[in-house]
Amino acid sequence: MTARTGPDDKLVARVMQFATRDLLEEAVRGVVGIASPTGHEAPLAEWISSQLAGRGLTTRIQRLDPWQANAVGVLPGRGDGPSVLLYAPLDTFTTGDPERDLPWAGPVMRTDMLARATVHGHLVEGLGAGNPKGHAACVMVACEALAAAGVALPGDVVAGFGAGGMPSFAVDGAGASGRANTGHGVGAGFLLERGFTTDHAVIAKPGWHVSHEEVGLVWLDVLVPGIHTYVGSRHRLPYRNAVAVAGEVASRLESWLEGYAGRHEHATMKPQGVVSSIQGGFERLAASTPAMVRIRLDLRITTQQTPPGVVREVARELARIGRELGADLRVEQVAAIPASRTPPDAPVVRAAVAAWEAVAGARHERVLANSGATDANILRMRGVPTARVGMPKVVVAPDGGPVDFTRGMNLVDLREMRRLTEVLVRTVLGLVDGDVPPRQEID
Repeated sequence: MTARTGPDDKLVARVMQFATRDLLEEAVRGVVGIASPTGHEAPLAEWISSQLAGRGLTTRIQRLDPWQANAVGVLPGRGDGPSVLLYAPLDTFTTGDPERDLPWAGPVMRTDMLARATVHGHLVEGLGAGNPKGHAACVMVACEALAAAGVALPGDVVAGFGAGGMPSFAVDGAGASGRANTGHGVGAGFLLERGFTTDHAVIAKPGWHVSHEEVGLVWLDVLVPGIHTYVGSRHRLPYRNAVAVAGEVASRLESWLEGYAGRHEHATMKPQGVVSSIQGGFERLAASTPAMVRIRLDLRITTQQTPPGVVREVARELARIGRELGADLRVEQVAAIPASRTPPDAPVVRAAVAAWEAVAGARHERVLANSGATDANILRMRGVPTARVGMPKVVVAPDGGPVDFTRGMNLVDLREMRRLTEVLVRTVLGLVDGDVPPRQEID
């Protein structure tokens, strides 16, 4: 089935009457107010399910274990047309717990880093308000508005809210069951595997444009050897401090990574890389040096790259660095998610672009040099053509100050939420070609 240029504006207006500012604010305040670190999303999934069940959707909780769960809401169609998944993840980049977040996310716990929503005019502030929870709230409201408008749909519209969407391993002590696979899209894969594979999917994640492809990622550990010895014997025994060597290696890798993105830029993707952490040594034994230090890297990859190929590329650079430093450096792959692509002429992409253009009042232009990865990769790997669309980042904080990365994750504009909700509604209606039932009074 091909996508139309767009649904009837009267039908869209009918649906959007139900997507009120009050409903959007209620939804985002609700999702922000329930902490959901990776591996501990079940309380939020339960709240979303209860909200959707009270507003005309058939709901289900998909439990991965007692602590981690997806929420699913279904607006049933007649069954003779295509189904659409509107998807957003639930877990946050940081946890909202000072003991886990500090000092790595900042020197102090600011109010925007807490699982508590505060409204400042059009802005809502709180942990994950912008990414991912404001986007999840838009999916909620879009489906609630479709249900309230009584639109007759040929295929199901599924609202999916996935656990473990962040590029994260298990959060220590966050209530998870000891499972190692709590992040990297585990909820999205489980959602499709267990009953909710659809014909099309739209993922709501930041960026005021439509994306049809995105980078994947490879996590690598660089192992830097040294000699385990004692400070009192530094002048008497062989000495090679792996911490000092690791600092040199990390600095050289950072310089090398500056050119990595340019060498591999392809289509709309410009894959970045970072040295993300260094671990080594006994914290309880400051008098000793470690025999090994681990440097962890995140390298993003395009559809033209493979994880093994990146491992080999990094190994070649490490061999060069190792010769210069006199160190036997090794690299190990610890995680990988391939990049993915949906053809730009796929119905879901064309429907999303048409919807964006109708709302933005402008011609859609592809945004280049992207390096953010989302669960869209998981959905596409499961065979579902997927488009990504989201909101622009808030650039001025409620206090008039600048917005850094963390605060950008934790701020959302209610006006932009309404625009994204309309894009989602228009995309669904453009794909499924809904019918207009007899007019009903709005509550």
